Amino acid sequence: MKRIGAFPKRLLVISKAPDIDTINEFPSYDRINKEIMTYKLSLFNPSAYVKYEHKAFYEEKAGKTIAAFSQEKREYFLIGMMKINFLKRLESSIESFEISMERTIDKISGLEKRIFDFKQRAIDSNQISEEIKAPEIYDEDDADLNDANSIGKKLKFNLAHLDLDLWLKDLKSDKDALVLLKASAQAVTPDRDKKLSVLKELIKDKIDKSLNSGNKKVVIFTAFADTANYLYENLKDYTKKDLGLNIALVIGSGANKTTFGKTEFGHILANFSPVSKSRSKIPAMPQNAEIDILIASDCISEGQNLQDCDYLVNYDIHWNPVKIIQRFGRIDRLGSKNDRIQLVNFWPTDDLNNYINLKDRVKARMALVDIAATGEENLLETDRIQDLIEDDLKFRNRQLKKLQKEVLDLEELDENISLSEFTLDDFRIELTNYMDKNRQKLEDAPFGLYAVAPSPSGNFCKASDFSEISENAKAIIKPGVIYCLKQKGNTDGNEAVNQLSPYFLVYIRKDGTVRFNYTHPKQILEIFRLLCSRANKPYEELCDIFNNETDNGSQMDKYNKLLKTAIAEINSVFKKKVKIGLTRNRGALLIPKAKQADKTDHFELITWLVIK
Repeated sequence: MKRIGAFPKRLLVISKAPDIDTINEFPSYDRINKEIMTYKLSLFNPSAYVKYEHKAFYEEKAGKTIAAFSQEKREYFLIGMMKINFLKRLESSIESFEISMERTIDKISGLEKRIFDFKQRAIDSNQISEEIKAPEIYDEDDADLNDANSIGKKLKFNLAHLDLDLWLKDLKSDKDALVLLKASAQAVTPDRDKKLSVLKELIKDKIDKSLNSGNKKVVIFTAFADTANYLYENLKDYTKKDLGLNIALVIGSGANKTTFGKTEFGHILANFSPVSKSRSKIPAMPQNAEIDILIASDCISEGQNLQDCDYLVNYDIHWNPVKIIQRFGRIDRLGSKNDRIQLVNFWPTDDLNNYINLKDRVKARMALVDIAATGEENLLETDRIQDLIEDDLKFRNRQLKKLQKEVLDLEELDENISLSEFTLDDFRIELTNYMDKNRQKLEDAPFGLYAVAPSPSGNFCKASDFSEISENAKAIIKPGVIYCLKQKGNTDGNEAVNQLSPYFLVYIRKDGTVRFNYTHPKQILEIFRLLCSRANKPYEELCDIFNNETDNGSQMDKYNKLLKTAIAEINSVFKKKVKIGLTRNRGALLIPKAKQADKTDHFELITWLVIK
């Protein structure tokens, strides 16, 4: 520690929630929130205007491309996603919000023109062949939406099958409301932008009263490229002329800017953090000046050492607390030359409960991932999404509240097993050590061994000490079974859709709900760890209860039924992931049906954990 330097001291978090407009003519964030939630956004809801006699045709057509969701349900989630995106853009900056309004208005105008042109031609409906694509998500700046850019391209609607008069009426209503919002946003010029004004004050105060002797560096993070560009253009002259400092913009898309040195990504970071980047050892780099103000998107939120800086501003709050901590990790590093570091968070409103109760933003995002079939691991049926949403939301809300006053460690986020950031390497290391000491015992053990453990939320929770397990984890780990299965036969190539192939882990609750499928091995292994790592002898009472209910293992209908349900879920998700691989990856190979286990006798039961 003496040789390389210690971690700097974290000062208490500074939280800011400025108004949007310095003269208070623009509505508050909370008011805009309520207003936007009332919009139909019919642009994204063409299925609502399908005439009754054609509805069955489109639902069948949609079902072939988007399993488990009706087209109407899919569009419902999409509209919710777009409303939340409007609010996130407003939270980021008034400029970003205005751009979103303008883009949406242009989309509506374009659709209106196509409908009017279509009606003018007055072609007989039986001869109409022209089709219209469902509108696609347009906001390329939102990293959380990028994976869903093609969602509107899968299903086309024949204009003759739609109630165009009703659709035009609703489109006009939406456009009129958005036009008013856009006009209000345009009126908030940079001189009236209260949030921008507060940022300038923070920078000025930081320069005048440096945390560490002579350190003038500030890094400002935002999730949106539009906001990043807006900040650079409106801070450039202020920092250069009034403060005498160089400023740079890094957004990772080739549109970087700087008032000093080259605009190349590596050059900007080296000029901003010359000590941590060892700039002095690069002769081609300038050594006579530095960049002190850096505006960045999340393209540098991971993997960059920027500990020359001691002051980090989150200009907008990322919905995932892990991302905020990763941002702060750029300056909170071992070997920092700074004694103290500061985190500043901008919030959209003082009423944080009102902000985090926007449940739809998480609900819509998770559903959209499923609907768009992007290949992420959450491949659940419609009626099983809600449970995950509630667990996820409770956890994130709790962490966001903490971020108002303190800096969190990534370790603290592991308390929610559904969001752990650890990798399977953690388990491999532990298992390797255990295997070295117990190899013969493991080799001699027969298949089918089981254990019984108490659930922290079940009737027998007092059988163990669960005081160190979070309330959220307790709510997740309900009575049920974790099965470890091994697929029989040749499974070569199945690693593409099952990283543990030929093994499968499944956690199924006693009501038949598959809480974590084989695509979530980390979460299942963490449940194993939480329930079993502290136990060095069997829970005799639970074993007796299990033996009594199964007549000492002779009446296993209940657990056989759960096993069949788990295998059916494995098969369903396996097939989905195979199809996704074929449509999303040029190098994907078709996995023969013979290698796709779908029956109970296609598996061996390695071990199972009964959770009571």
